Amino acid sequence: MPNDLSTLVYELVEKVPLGKVTTYGDIARTLGLKTPRQVGWILHRNPSQRKTPCHRVVFSDGRLSGQFAFGGRDAQRHWLESEGVLFNGEKVDMKRSRWAELSH
Repeated sequence: MPNDLSTLVYELVEKVPLGKVTTYGDIARTLGLKTPRQVGWILHRNPSQRKTPCHRVVFSDGRLSGQFAFGGRDAQRHWLESEGVLFNGEKVDMKRSRWAELSH
């Protein structure tokens, strides 16, 4: 069973709309966490990819996580592209695909 912090992270990630991404840092700032790594650790233990789309969380520069728990970087990119997320080379186009609600 997730702890309260995990629940907050999962609930926030579940709000990221189709075709958009957010960052570990955006989530950490929103929740008042000291480091984005906390978000990464929590998402790595995501019990339900179907419910909590952690593939929509990327690094602030648009890089994908090499530690993506549900199939690796290629699977993450495939899922994001299938949802309409735009890329510039190997990185997400953050100007066009970042969820504005959390970016500050």
